[in-house]
Amino acid sequence: MLTIPYMHVIAALIEREGGFVDHPSDKGGPTMYGITEAVARREGYMGDMRAMPVEFARAVYLRRYVTGPGFGLLNDLSPRIAEEVIDTGVNMGVTVAAVFLQRWLNAFNRQGRDYPDLVVDGAVGGRTVAALKAFLSCRGAEGEKVLLVALNSSQAHRYLELGEARPANEDFLFGWVARRVADQMPGGTP
Repeated sequence: MLTIPYMHVIAALIEREGGFVDHPSDKGGPTMYGITEAVARREGYMGDMRAMPVEFARAVYLRRYVTGPGFGLLNDLSPRIAEEVIDTGVNMGVTVAAVFLQRWLNAFNRQGRDYPDLVVDGAVGGRTVAALKAFLSCRGAEGEKVLLVALNSSQAHRYLELGEARPANEDFLFGWVARRVADQMPGGTP
């Protein structure tokens, strides 16, 4: 069932992604509400991308980027961390987002004294949720803020790598960092 927190996250994603786009530098090709044509087709939408209903996009976001990868499990512990991981999953892939979270949780566990290291497998489940719970229990509100900065730092670094690896990505690099990193940092927009 689509809960209120997920509706808020999905609505924010759709607003950030905007309507129909078909930029020549975008490897994803035509997109509507941030859903690429390839993803839309895999999800069963066969119509004109410009006419894709927003309800279809909401359902895709929920299935592929919230419940499917287990990111919704993070919401009860930290809606802000859940939203960040979901947003990163949409823009970089759910495995990348989960790996960022798992790596930072491992790095912040004080050599296993606070909670055991996770297997960095890109899958969010019970162990990742337990590690986040233990981290937040040890570190509190400051820990949540620092983890958000850490996750955004990894995301920004990945954007830089994408821009350096494919010059056409430079068309998007500033916007990615402005809307996906700077806007998501604790304290808001730059």
